[in-house]
Amino acid sequence: MRNLVIALAVILLALSVFALVPAAAPYADLLPKVIAGVAALLLIAVFVDRSKAASTAAPVKVAPVAAAPLANQADSEVVNFVAILQERGRFVDFLMDDIKGYSDAQVGAAGRVLHEGCKAVLLEHFGIRPMREEGEGSKVTVPTGYAPDDYRLVGKISGEAPFTGTLIHHGWRVEWVKLPRLLRASADRLPAIAPAEVELR
Repeated sequence: MRNLVIALAVILLALSVFALVPAAAPYADLLPKVIAGVAALLLIAVFVDRSKAASTAAPVKVAPVAAAPLANQADSEVVNFVAILQERGRFVDFLMDDIKGYSDAQVGAAGRVLHEGCKAVLLEHFGIRPMREEGEGSKVTVPTGYAPDDYRLVGKISGEAPFTGTLIHHGWRVEWVKLPRLLRASADRLPAIAPAEVELR
């Protein structure tokens, strides 16, 4: 069928060129009809050829295209949050420093800066509330159907909820999060926590 299409295309081209030559004048009435007929045959041959190719072609398995990953977007946003803690509370400096050589007073002074700065960051970006409002040491009841991440049961556990026990720690929960969205400067590297500071003279 492909050969027929090619042959008809060549014939159509030859007839069109012949129609432009002065020697074709005696056939001026007949040529348009012949060209139209050959063109119609060519269109039919092309259509049949495509239909045949589509029906006989093996089905093509198309692999699902995975959405382009955000290039560790979540990792970058975690690093960005650590950078905020570093900027406001010197969080990474405090934890990565070897504090063995410092006095308790020096560690306490650094801990105060860390506490104030990091607490301000948490209050600004997270709505943190106690899981339980009762004071530690109070008798509390763990309700039936509690979320597994809301309570950590310790001691002798038997039967099913509700459980009654002593509150050791009130726990924490987050009601909202307002972290800044990070625009990645580069897809192949994580952002810096803190830039290296260089004094030029």
